[in-house]
Amino acid sequence: MKLARMFFLLLPLFALAASADSILGSASSFAVLGASAVTNTGPTVLFGDLGVAPGTSITGFPPGIVNGTIHDDDAVAMQAQADSLTAYNFLASQPFTQNLTGQDLGGQTLTPGVYFFSSSAQLTGTLTINWEGLSNQNLIFQIGSTLTTASASAVLAINMGQNDNVYWQVGSSATLGTTTAFMGNIVADQSITLNHDATIDCGRAIALNGAVTLDTNTINNCVTSGTTPEPGTIALLTTGGAIAVGANSSSFSFLGMCSALSAFCRKRKR
Repeated sequence: MKLARMFFLLLPLFALAASADSILGSASSFAVLGASAVTNTGPTVLFGDLGVAPGTSITGFPPGIVNGTIHDDDAVAMQAQADSLTAYNFLASQPFTQNLTGQDLGGQTLTPGVYFFSSSAQLTGTLTINWEGLSNQNLIFQIGSTLTTASASAVLAINMGQNDNVYWQVGSSATLGTTTAFMGNIVADQSITLNHDATIDCGRAIALNGAVTLDTNTINNCVTSGTTPEPGTIALLTTGGAIAVGANSSSFSFLGMCSALSAFCRKRKR
């Protein structure tokens, strides 16, 4: 009976994993997409495709692992870059719900909507996203220049529905601090850097004109091959509806639990 109950609980997770990200178009299959280069140090794990265009430099795989396909300046990567630019412009054009310019995201609780920063955005500590039990909701951050997170910062998702998405439209570059547990799709005009042990859950790192730099990270786009259940939803079943998305240690990350669970069940802007 216990096994049967677990089976029925897991069914909706796999349905969620199959949901495509319509805003990003063909880029939705990627975990990492760079423009000039993608460089990696250490045992990074990507759940999703890895690509670069129009550059041709992808280094550090292996030791990095790609649970997807590598697209090195091919037609797929070029189309994904074009779709990412379209998504970037769409996200930037949305009327904002609230102006958060000058405020740290740490300590705040936000609901679905559009949040605007005229210049840089900073996350120090924990940002809580309350999805209010709603499905197919978007939370968009419009950031005029840089996005930076302090070490050990986190995004906490609560009351999630199905197919809820976070987008970070970044006017220049994004940097995730050491062991940051992040959530959502970063689409940056320039570069993206993930410092040691930073993770991205149910999202992607997409650089339109610069490089993506990785260092022992885990990035899960939550749609890879339709087999990776949505981590936030697993946490809802196991923690009563709250999760620090992508929480990790030096040897194991929450995202790793997604993989383990599925195994168990067997240009430029102008």
